[in-house]
Amino acid sequence: MSKSEFGIMILSHKSFLHNLAMKLTKSVEDSNDLLQETFFKAIKNKDKFQEGTNIKGWLYTIMKNTFINAYRKKKNQNTFVDETDNKYFLNLNEAEKDAKTDSSVDHEYIMKQINSIEKTYVETFMMYYNGYKYEEISEILGIPLGTVKSRIFLARRKMMDKLKSYR
Repeated sequence: MSKSEFGIMILSHKSFLHNLAMKLTKSVEDSNDLLQETFFKAIKNKDKFQEGTNIKGWLYTIMKNTFINAYRKKKNQNTFVDETDNKYFLNLNEAEKDAKTDSSVDHEYIMKQINSIEKTYVETFMMYYNGYKYEEISEILGIPLGTVKSRIFLARRKMMDKLKSYR
């Protein structure tokens, strides 16, 4: 099969791939990039395609793997490793949090109200507040992901109710 015949064959699945890309990325620009990358990889790996097999499934696999790899790469780019003494940069955020609070706030009253909420809700919420992701909290506490999400939601609601008169 020539490259032009192969190109025509993969282009016949453009609408299917475009719809799939939109479902994966939920963005027009990102879906166009993913579609272009999929076509590029398909043409580049033309020799790996076996005639008579399901080209639609082959293209689907290329797109899915391209999306997953890009997601993992993006996720790893946001990871920061602090090599400084005493984890200076990581601890800097805590200092900034304290510096940004209003001096007129009655911390004792707020902490008393927060501590009156069930420990399971506060513990889960504080982990989230301190930067843990839902999946990490689920793994650390050994509870389902849905439970983590509901505890954080309920902790927020209970805190807002407790501090309603303070606002």
